[in-house]
Amino acid sequence: MIKNLLRISVISIMFFASCSKDDNIKEGSIVIEASQKDPLSALEINAKIDESINTKGSFNWKESSSHLLWSAIAQGQNIVTIGFGNSKDDIERAKLSDNEKIQNDLLAIIMKYEGTNLDKTLISSDEYLNLIDVVISKQETIIALRKSKYIRYIEPGDYKYFEGKRVLEKMASGSGSGCGYDASTLSTADYTFITPNSKAPWTFYKHNIPSAWSYSTGRGVTIAIVDTGVSPNQTLLGSSFNDGNSSGRTIQKYGVYVDSIWPWSTTTDGTSDLCGHGTSMASVAAAPRNDNGLPVGVAYNANLVTYRAASNVVLEGYHEQNGVKNAFTALGNRSDVKIISMSMGHIFSVGKIEDGIKYAYSKGKLIFCAGGTSTSFTTFVGVIFPASMSETVAVTGVKEGSTYEKCDVCHTGSKIDFTVVMQRSGSGNTVPVDSYYDNQSDYVGGSSVATATTAGIAALVWAKNPSWNKDQVLTKMRQSASLYPNKNPEFGYGNINALLAVQ
Repeated sequence: MIKNLLRISVISIMFFASCSKDDNIKEGSIVIEASQKDPLSALEINAKIDESINTKGSFNWKESSSHLLWSAIAQGQNIVTIGFGNSKDDIERAKLSDNEKIQNDLLAIIMKYEGTNLDKTLISSDEYLNLIDVVISKQETIIALRKSKYIRYIEPGDYKYFEGKRVLEKMASGSGSGCGYDASTLSTADYTFITPNSKAPWTFYKHNIPSAWSYSTGRGVTIAIVDTGVSPNQTLLGSSFNDGNSSGRTIQKYGVYVDSIWPWSTTTDGTSDLCGHGTSMASVAAAPRNDNGLPVGVAYNANLVTYRAASNVVLEGYHEQNGVKNAFTALGNRSDVKIISMSMGHIFSVGKIEDGIKYAYSKGKLIFCAGGTSTSFTTFVGVIFPASMSETVAVTGVKEGSTYEKCDVCHTGSKIDFTVVMQRSGSGNTVPVDSYYDNQSDYVGGSSVATATTAGIAALVWAKNPSWNKDQVLTKMRQSASLYPNKNPEFGYGNINALLAVQ
């Protein structure tokens, strides 16, 4: 939740500014070369981002020039996110005693160089994290802020990298890992009927998940899915979630995504999945085991919390990034949630999402993120953000077979921790899931389904060992993987044997 915590007048802010030792920039001391007075185009900005990823393997706004940063801000409604603190690790407001004074000092710098008042400067001030969203139009303001010792990062709050590449439509084309409402008739070779009348996907047997159910079904553990929400048309993730062999559990649905082009808008569009992706992920992780004749989830007795945090799998734009940040901080504050799974991301880091994930991680959450799924337009990227973070567990998909081979659309790299078999060697079929609509099934693949599957396995392990912390659960999962104790540079510790993990 974003709340405007500022309850002071412009006069008091200017007083803080006059007393601040950090605001020591003299009027007229910032000189911008003539060649950098106009902002770069979106194509020019993207070219520099791509160059960094190709040469260094990553891109971060911290390492960019002030001109590049300001150009991206100008291309994104002049919205800016500022993370502040006394050090790079100062992310939590409750742990920074002078957070209000620092925030006021920074706002005063902005108003001084922009020539505006507070109402036209501050969009929001986060309730839990040391970050604010503001409006900045001048490059001089960015340069002045970057001189402050209190700045952890300054980033464009609404720059859309993919918009210029015209690929979001491809990401949402129903390719098996993005959006789509499709239903498919499942091949009988891709599932096994189990009592009372559920379908266990073929891939579960590659990880000994059905055998692990003799020891644990996830009961008592709560998994959170941060994604595009859950379909209101799928009763197995609604009224029939607590049904059959899946009893004594709950599903809770939340919506933090604001469907608006205006950053000032705060009204969310509800909990319902309007994409289809989130429904598939919830199904893989925890769909019920009952007599409906549909695919069962890995942890079919676990509780489930779903968040509609974005409209699509690409976390691009102010409201999607804000929604994800808000979901992670809210989940971090819940003592009952142990596992968070997110199969969405971006090709470079986003400061406010980083802060949200670090906040949840500091509260003891085990966080799984997708290593990346794409076709031709981002194949040059390795493991995407936030799977690239040290606080997350990165997962990708591999093909069926005796050797490791990534799935056709999956990313690999040194940041990968685990793999899941999710593409058949012969037919190429992926993983059976409950469809967007009731009484229908579909196939879904990529690193997305691999991530939700791994989160489900983690729930089995944690339910078997309820006194463990996240590090103990993760260690047991690593020890149960096929490549342990070695870590492959592309596939991490490999495929987890769920039966070994719960024994």
